[in-house]
Amino acid sequence: MILDTLENGNKYFSLHPNFKVAFDYLTSTDLKALEVGKFEIAPGVKAIVSDSEGKTAEVALQKFECHNKNIDIQVCIQGSETIGWKPRQDCTNAKGEGYNEEKDVTFFDHTPDMYFGVKDGQFVIFYPEDVHAPMIGQGLIKKLVVKVTI
Repeated sequence: MILDTLENGNKYFSLHPNFKVAFDYLTSTDLKALEVGKFEIAPGVKAIVSDSEGKTAEVALQKFECHNKNIDIQVCIQGSETIGWKPRQDCTNAKGEGYNEEKDVTFFDHTPDMYFGVKDGQFVIFYPEDVHAPMIGQGLIKKLVVKVTI
């Protein structure tokens, strides 16, 4: 997991071939003007914009998740968000059928090891080994999740 500000995005280009594409998009786009929905930025780089009320930790933990095929770059566009995190190696209680290949997600029945805040202009990168519960907070949270295919 990496937590930083968008102005430092160029420091992470070397971590994945498509991070440059993702961060170039993030720093050259008026993120506040983005409409809710899903779209492709480039091959292997897609975006999901959401705009909803923050959740309690209990509600967010119902979808304590990680991915196998994608790296998430989650950007807080508006509001203040808290995210729960735990290393995947410490998560052994998968919910339901386990990994859903179609949706590239596994949900876990665990409690985060830590919570941290993300505000306007900050991002967090979640790798497949990062189990996370986003959207914890009060009031409106607008965010962009850039999914980078591994």
